[in-house]
Amino acid sequence: MQTTAFSIRRTVASDWRAIRDLRLEMIRDTPTAYAETLHDALSHDEAEWRMRGSRGTAEHGISIAAITDSGRWVGAMGGYVPDPITGPLLVGVYVAPAFRGRQVGLSDALLSAMEDWAGTENSRLTLHVHEENSRARRYYERNGFSATGHRVPYNLDPTQNELEMVKNLSFQGNLGS
Repeated sequence: MQTTAFSIRRTVASDWRAIRDLRLEMIRDTPTAYAETLHDALSHDEAEWRMRGSRGTAEHGISIAAITDSGRWVGAMGGYVPDPITGPLLVGVYVAPAFRGRQVGLSDALLSAMEDWAGTENSRLTLHVHEENSRARRYYERNGFSATGHRVPYNLDPTQNELEMVKNLSFQGNLGS
């Protein structure tokens, strides 16, 4: 079990190298959990990685990272609002293997930060999880997400599906917007 302290913060464009390295680690660890192949990720240029870093300060979007006191990036989550009806969509979820588990609390800390952000956008948070990723599905269920029964084709292999899950949140946004 890992007991190293970590902090969580929004990403910025200048984080691009760390974002790239963590994304490559994510895809290597769980290839079906992300919407791109390792080959595609390796082909991105610096401008693409900088754009991804700037998502941390995007309007109606967020990208956060968990970083150890020694500077190692060990987790990430992102979110954006594809449309006002759907509300926020949780994406890019990853925690390095040595930092997984309830005892460490990193996944819960990242998810809590994402829920705080999502609650300013809408009253629910939606995600899609690969049908074969039972570890992630169990985690989401333990944290209040429920399957909607809706399936979407997995973009890298349309013969497989991603399952939609939602969690109701306390909406803290501006009802006038």
